[in-house]
Amino acid sequence: MNGIFISFEGPDGSGKSTQIALLKEYLENKGYDCLVTREPGGTKISEQVREILLDPANKAMGYMTEALLYASARAQLMHEVILPALEAGRAVICDRFVDSSAVYQGIARGLGVDEIYKLNAYATEGVLPQLTIHLDLPASVGIARKKDQKDLDRMEQEASSFHEKVAQGYRDLAKLAPDRIKTVDATLPIRDIHSRIVELVETVF
Repeated sequence: MNGIFISFEGPDGSGKSTQIALLKEYLENKGYDCLVTREPGGTKISEQVREILLDPANKAMGYMTEALLYASARAQLMHEVILPALEAGRAVICDRFVDSSAVYQGIARGLGVDEIYKLNAYATEGVLPQLTIHLDLPASVGIARKKDQKDLDRMEQEASSFHEKVAQGYRDLAKLAPDRIKTVDATLPIRDIHSRIVELVETVF
């Protein structure tokens, strides 16, 4: 594959969408053919799975069911969007990827990081991003940002203790893969965060 694969990770409210938009603009101005997608979602089928996963009415969902649904949405996104784009030499930016499952289901839900990566090896066909940007933000700050929204999805409605586990889980995961997962302080001003991300991205192009 000749393309470049970059993912963004972080707790809810960490500013991923803003930074992804800025990076896309930067890369396109540099002449790169850039594709932005998200998880769960990015395809018609994956978006339907997303609705099931994030529907607040589905509070009875088991943790393993949750992990398998995320993996199934990911498998479709890989098959239909990410792999073809990479094979075409495009730059792919994904809002969340397998590391989200490692943190949310593996750590915060207690299913185990190794177990989640093994499960998702099938969904991703063994492909990982060349670079993962971890936007590090205290859980309390992210929760406060999200509470400004009118409607919170099933995951966002979890207890603060869950979100604390997620925020710390990302920090712990970054230590396990320091060559791929790079942490950026998400409490900095937006443009400062973007500048740091550009520095990291330039190392893989």
